[in-house]
Amino acid sequence: MTPTDVAVLAASCTALSLFALAAGLLLSGIDRKLAARMQARVGPPVWQPFLDTLKLLQKESVVPAHAVPWLFNAAPVIALASSILVLFYVPVGSFPPVLGADGDLVLVMYLLTLPALALVAGGFASGSPYATVGAQREMVTMIAYEFPLAVVVIGVAWRLGAAGISHPFALQSIAQTPVWSVTGPLGALGALVLLLVLAAVTPAELSRIPCDTPEAETELAGGLLVEYSGRNLAMFSLSQAVKTLVFSAVAVAIFLPWNISSLLAVPPALAAAADLLFFLGKTFAVSFLAVTLVRVAMARFRINDLVRFYWVYLPVAAFLGLVLLMADVAAAHLLGVIP
Repeated sequence: MTPTDVAVLAASCTALSLFALAAGLLLSGIDRKLAARMQARVGPPVWQPFLDTLKLLQKESVVPAHAVPWLFNAAPVIALASSILVLFYVPVGSFPPVLGADGDLVLVMYLLTLPALALVAGGFASGSPYATVGAQREMVTMIAYEFPLAVVVIGVAWRLGAAGISHPFALQSIAQTPVWSVTGPLGALGALVLLLVLAAVTPAELSRIPCDTPEAETELAGGLLVEYSGRNLAMFSLSQAVKTLVFSAVAVAIFLPWNISSLLAVPPALAAAADLLFFLGKTFAVSFLAVTLVRVAMARFRINDLVRFYWVYLPVAAFLGLVLLMADVAAAHLLGVIP
């Protein structure tokens, strides 16, 4: 790699990081505004998360007396950095992934677990009994939702691989060849089931209602984050905002990867901007349906109900989607569509 390539890569990563922070906070503001409107409240302005973050960044971070200081301070940095890093492997509009050649969807799944692990580490490191209970709940929740999420990812990649797509785990390959374009009716139904499973996993992945048991303000006074303040709390808030954007972007890349420039006759000079706006629109729509609407309509799960839902009901649904995809391939072989 030449020095010019390194400079271009560094500039791209910096620009994408700033985009992730700004878009994540904007998405958080829209989420709060829409949730308030659905509850017949005025709600805060959409730029309120920007003001809250700036205010927290100007305050001192207090470290509890019984905390492990280095781990307590490192956890929010790891959470924010790993959340931003995921976006480097995801296509944004018509822009290919910045690090797409160095990782695929399997790596993205591992990276998505890092913010949750950082929350767990920070909770245990704080030395608070509320945070310790919250950390234990976060670990249980994470173990529960990872399995159906893995079935979704493997199911889509397997179907693309069966259709002869090279590098089926690469998000760029998945975006260039939507799973809907290689499936018959059974496969499309299976992909729809997997899409619904991914939507059900989203609140747990983001620790949002009805899966916010690790924080549970009414029971644990904030749980994992009860001892965090100032800049450390700001970084955890930023991490949460960016992760919401990133996870919605991953869902878009897997199931809704189309660009508007390929659907409409957009002039080439405006194609990149139009695709970026269309990507943001799809991302915000996924976040609204899977996060905002759900948290307004539902109450918090008890931890045992949450585990039962993600260990029993959701894996059954995910396997049903996988079986439908396998039946679709078998039907294609019988009809001679796939040799």
